[in-house]
Amino acid sequence: MTEAADAVLRLDLRGLKCPLPVLKTRKKMATLPAGSTIAVETTDPLAGIDIPHFCSEDGHVLLSQQKTETGHMFVIRKSCRS
Repeated sequence: MTEAADAVLRLDLRGLKCPLPVLKTRKKMATLPAGSTIAVETTDPLAGIDIPHFCSEDGHVLLSQQKTETGHMFVIRKSCRS
């Protein structure tokens, strides 16, 4: 792994149901400096809709979204305006 990949914070939100994945992601993002990257793993089926919507509403960049065996993985870069 590269240093950049190691710098990505991982947030394991598996097992949580809506709206907790978005609420916990928002709370964690608030503690990070602008430009930080976070990988969020969820099992909630609605996260596939909710997390992209959260990113759009709060101005964060959704770098990637993929389905996993148990749910979804999102990689998000924190907005510079937050």
